[in-house]
Amino acid sequence: MNLFRISWSNLKDKPLSSFLSGLLMTFGITIISLLLLLNKQLDDQFRKNIKGIDMVLGAKGSPLQLILSSIYQIDSPVGNIPLDEAERLTRNPMIKTAIPLSMGDNYQSFRIVGTNKKYLDHFGATIVQGKLFQQPLEVVVGPRVVAVTGLKIGDTFAGSHGLDKDGEVHANSKYKVVGVLNPTNTVADQLILTPLSSIWSIHEHHDEHHEVGEAHETGATHEEEDHHEEAPREITSMLIKFRNPMGMMLARGINSNSKLQAALPNIEINRLFSLLGVGVETLRGLAIVIMLISGISVFVSLYNSLKERRYEMALMLSMGATRAQLFGMLLLEGLVLALIGFVLGVIFSRVGLWLFSSSVSSEYHYNLAAFGILPEEWVLLGVAIIIGLLAAALPALGVYRMNISRTLAEE
Repeated sequence: MNLFRISWSNLKDKPLSSFLSGLLMTFGITIISLLLLLNKQLDDQFRKNIKGIDMVLGAKGSPLQLILSSIYQIDSPVGNIPLDEAERLTRNPMIKTAIPLSMGDNYQSFRIVGTNKKYLDHFGATIVQGKLFQQPLEVVVGPRVVAVTGLKIGDTFAGSHGLDKDGEVHANSKYKVVGVLNPTNTVADQLILTPLSSIWSIHEHHDEHHEVGEAHETGATHEEEDHHEEAPREITSMLIKFRNPMGMMLARGINSNSKLQAALPNIEINRLFSLLGVGVETLRGLAIVIMLISGISVFVSLYNSLKERRYEMALMLSMGATRAQLFGMLLLEGLVLALIGFVLGVIFSRVGLWLFSSSVSSEYHYNLAAFGILPEEWVLLGVAIIIGLLAAALPALGVYRMNISRTLAEE
């Protein structure tokens, strides 16, 4: 007697109840699996990009905004700070490295960041084609930039002012691509990197252009323009690594005694994840409840099925089938529904991840499309199987209480 074939036939005979039970199981597993995938990949991205950065120095404002804009490039910069003051504060012997960043332009929504070689070294980015930038307006581009924009060695392009791709184009100053970076699966993959001097020269030219226009409108002379005092050099922020954990003490002093802000990435990101965690745990709890409801649905479906098939089962017992075999047949029905729910749930969670990754990729250029099975999902499979078997076992116990002669006589 092929128990699996009989179990499958029984499920097909009750398509509506089987579909409802499987759908609830699938829905619950999809939510939990998707949350596990997102949590793992977001955590990996956040932890990988933050590694080795102990403090970010920038303008006063939101510390979280400073972290997101300077490390992850997913928010607007808080403002600019004087380069000389930032360098003075980072001469402290407890600071091992300080990497300057200057932002404010983009090309096709990819950010153009002024920095130095230390930034590439920090993320393990190396030149796979061409050379490192050396002169103003030379750039190296990440592999994600190359894939989307098609930029290659020798190409020139004009950046757009601001972080919006529809911003005013700096048509009079063009960057030249001199190098392409290797993939690192970090934020460096999606950036256009150039010397700090590039950012300064472009914005000085941009400011002079507007000032000359205003001067002609107001009747100012060229001599008055020439005497315009040169503005001090500014950057957006500095990424700082301490020599030892005692360096964290610097942050309080900088925040209290200077016009700049020192933000500690680990503290801010942990705070962000704790805020997000409330919503994640709520969704996870909801998914568990849905899975339990699916177990109840399986129980009700098999309980009703057992009542309707009492005569059929009594006949099977009278023809030589054992009660253990019938019990196993009903358990198989619960197991099949659990396995179908798990397989479909895992597939749908990947579809959801792909849709989410496509949205994030188009806006922030992060790639979250890693579709491998997580260790936690094998645990989820075990939980689904237990729910399915328990839900089937309760009504299946009725097989052992069945009176064969009475059941056949009543029917």
